Parts: sequence; structure tokens; C-alpha cells
Amino acid sequence: MSMILTIASREFKSLFLSPLAWTVLAVLQYILAYLFLTQVETFTLLQPKLATIEGAPGLTDIVVTPLYGNAGLILLLVTPLLTMRLICEERRNKTLSLLLSAPISNVDIILGKYFGLLGLLLLAVLLITLMPLSLLAGGELDVGKVAANLLALVLLVTAFTATGLFMSTIAGHPTVAAMGTFGILLLLWILDWTSGMQDQRSELLVYLSILRHFQNIQSGLISTVDIGYFLLFTATFILLSIRSLDNERLQK
Repeated sequence: MSMILTIASREFKSLFLSPLAWTVLAVLQYILAYLFLTQVETFTLLQPKLATIEGAPGLTDIVVTPLYGNAGLILLLVTPLLTMRLICEERRNKTLSLLLSAPISNVDIILGKYFGLLGLLLLAVLLITLMPLSLLAGGELDVGKVAANLLALVLLVTAFTATGLFMSTIAGHPTVAAMGTFGILLLLWILDWTSGMQDQRSELLVYLSILRHFQNIQSGLISTVDIGYFLLFTATFILLSIRSLDNERLQK
């Protein structure tokens, strides 16, 4: 466990030694802050009409839920740029051989790098969460639904990171890893678009859709099926990453 934390700490710190992490956080906050303020303005304009409607959607439904939905989509675009270098960069810099020859298990290497990058993404999620929390200064929020949205986004980034890490272990170039990660995540994001057509409905596609599970948790209907999907998804790609590194170590 100490070795995992050491590698994770090194990976986390190395991210901030380059402008990439700072740029990603700044751009992410700028885009989402703009979308957030736009939704707040929309709610302000609609509030007089909503006040006359019984059971009308509130501040959380109109502002917070769309914010986390937009964050999930933007992180789908951003995460491949961060994960592409995890193993590929080590391979290109000829340092992977040194890492594999060290008395460190592949499990330590994979989990260390995974948690190091996940720390950065969780920091981004925390900064995003400060936006809806600022509304408490002058309004009321459904705290339970805010917590559900936060949980949904955290589970989403854990799955995104695991997918990117696996692609980084099998790709020969960071660009290939980024494109492969984006392709897999985008496919899983749009997988159940045909579910609205009853004659083409596939329960398998509905279950495999990462967007469907994300939105289920966002709505506040937290179930073990949705949480189990993300945990199984993340564990599968981490195990595949370890297996891929095992094969590379055997070839050395």
C-alpha cells in the first residue's frame, strides 16, 4: 500500500509540473462557470412563471443537474488527454523498462498511476461542486439530489480514468491511446440512443450504456445496479491494465 501511495503521489505532483494540468483545470472551470451562470440566468427569468406552477422544477433541477451533466460530457473529452501519457510516456522515454525491473509489482504501478491521475480529476470535481454550493448563499437546494449528482460524477471519472489507463498500457503512442480512449467512451456514451425505438430496443445496450447509469444516479434514484455497473466497469479495466503490464514484463 505504501508503494501505491508513493507512486500516486509522484504521479499527482508530476501532473502539476507541466502546464497541462493547470490548463485543463482552468479551461474546465471557465467553460463550466459560463454554462453555470447561463443556467442561473435562465432560472431567474423562469422563476416568476415557476412560482405559479405546483410541483414545478426547482433550482437544483434547472441549474445543478445540467451543470453536472455538462461536466460529465466535457470530462469525456478531457480525460483521454490526461490518461494517454500514463504508461505510453514511460515507454517513449525508455523509463518503463526501469520501472518494470524495479522490485515493484505491476499492481502497485497500475494502482499508483490510477490513483495519481484520479486525484487530479477528483480535484476538478471538487472545484465544480463549489459552483452549486455557492447558490446556498441566496437560495435553497435539494441537498440529496446535489449529493446524488456528485456521486454520479465521481463514479463517472473513476470509469473514465480506468479506461484511459488501459488504453495507455496497450497503445504504442499517446495520441493513439487518447483516440482509443475517446472512441470507447463515446461509444458507451451513445450506446443506448436506439433504446427509444421500441422495435430496436436492446436490454444489453441499455445496460452497457454509461450515460444511462450516470443519468439514473443523477436523478436521485440510486440503486446497487447503477453503482455496481461503475464499480465493475472500473475494476475490469484496471485488471486488464495489470494483465497487459504483466505480459510486457514477461517480454522484457
